[in-house]
Amino acid sequence: MPVQAVTTWYLEQRSPADLRPARTPQSPLQITRAEIPSPELSRFLYTSIGGHWQWRDRLVWTYERWMQWLDRPQVQTWVMVVSGIPAGYVELEKQPGDEVEIAYFGVHKDFLGRGLGGHLLTTGIERAWDMAAKRVWVHTCSLDHPAALANYQARGMTIYKEETVRKDVPESQPGPWPGAFVVPPPPAGGG
Repeated sequence: MPVQAVTTWYLEQRSPADLRPARTPQSPLQITRAEIPSPELSRFLYTSIGGHWQWRDRLVWTYERWMQWLDRPQVQTWVMVVSGIPAGYVELEKQPGDEVEIAYFGVHKDFLGRGLGGHLLTTGIERAWDMAAKRVWVHTCSLDHPAALANYQARGMTIYKEETVRKDVPESQPGPWPGAFVVPPPPAGGG
């Protein structure tokens, strides 16, 4: 596994007035809270979206571990649906001191470039402030989508900490399931 320098940026907002909303996209969409804890849904979102960006921490989680995480009043999952397809999500966790972390945020690769990410992030930050937060924060790293940091900053979040560490980084992303990025061999006999 190659060693790579990975930079992590920690960003925050300290007032709802700091939010700079993105424009509303032209695509018909809905952003809805998943009100019933569903490990299947959350794992699907995590792998189908994060599988393209080296999200690996939760791949080893059991069903029970997912349920323990989700079945708490401090956690909210908001799902963006475009034409009936889950196209992105934001997961929020209220923490001690009335802080809310944007634990996960992402848009599925098939929906990138449509202006959906800024709108979903705007909604996620608004919902975080609705959780009686005194501070909303997030971290992103150089392994995430190249526009992630700029999107957070465009929404009015400011960097309060930056660190670079050397990490073992697999050469390929995990994908939505094991082997998803493997190109199958041609059929035997050429046909």
